[in-house]
Amino acid sequence: MSLYFNRRKFLWYGTAGLSASMLLKACTSPSADSTSTETSAADSSDEAASAGMSVEDVKAMGKLRVGLEAAYPPFAMRDGSEIIGYDIDLGQAMAETLGVEFEPVDTPWAGVIPSLYGEKFDLIFGSMSYTPERVEKVAFSIPYTEASQAALIRVEDEGSIQSVDDLSGKVLGIKLGSPGEVLSKELEEKLKAEKGEGFAEIKIYDDHPAAYLALGQGKVDAVLNTISTLGIVLRDQPEEFTVVRGFGQDNWAGIAAREADTALVSFVDEELKRLKANGTLDELQEKWFGFTMNLPNQKPVVEDGELAFVDA
Repeated sequence: MSLYFNRRKFLWYGTAGLSASMLLKACTSPSADSTSTETSAADSSDEAASAGMSVEDVKAMGKLRVGLEAAYPPFAMRDGSEIIGYDIDLGQAMAETLGVEFEPVDTPWAGVIPSLYGEKFDLIFGSMSYTPERVEKVAFSIPYTEASQAALIRVEDEGSIQSVDDLSGKVLGIKLGSPGEVLSKELEEKLKAEKGEGFAEIKIYDDHPAAYLALGQGKVDAVLNTISTLGIVLRDQPEEFTVVRGFGQDNWAGIAAREADTALVSFVDEELKRLKANGTLDELQEKWFGFTMNLPNQKPVVEDGELAFVDA
């Protein structure tokens, strides 16, 4: 299994528009901003729900419509007038199975669930992580990407930083408002309790590219971010950076549909299993993230208000 793909200039991260507003969408984690929007969407979900869209309905329409935000590399991003990325390649593979066209619908992340129930599209890609709130508002597929937190470190430090414990007394970089900011507080308490010393300092940056730059300059010792999003850094700068896993609980992201569209979700589940079995999903992950992911065939459920998983 290869950890890295081809290399590009790091300058791309700044010019590609990986701004705070883009990454603040935190589609790979439960964000406070999205929760309020999703709550309002729940009120309209009952009205929008019908008998449910079937696979035959999609075939009759002649296109597979997918909502995503084309400003979230490497899942979806603009290359001139074209949208490219992991989500695009995966969506095209699914559309090919159905014998229909693939239609990505670029949508601001804050409005993606209301737009789903407003029938602007029929599936949500965009690495929407599983949360109890979301599981009660949309129908999720099995995972199609990982959404766990990890630490980006310099390659030269991989011998000395191999776990959370090794960051005791080190400087941590995080993005303002990111899941990493929330996690950093938990890690700080853990380190103090178990090692006697927390982080030497937690430096907060307006966006992840600024934090990555600080890491390269030696101003911080590690940067927290979602593993799948860090993949694009690993892919393009393998000689400079690597990752350390094991930060927080494992989590995944799925493809979402309206609650009534269970038949469509069943198709997505079976298609993801097929693409995993024939190696297509691994190929796409190597292409866009620089590594492959071990994704479980499980579905998220809510039990006593907590997220749990059952076999699918």
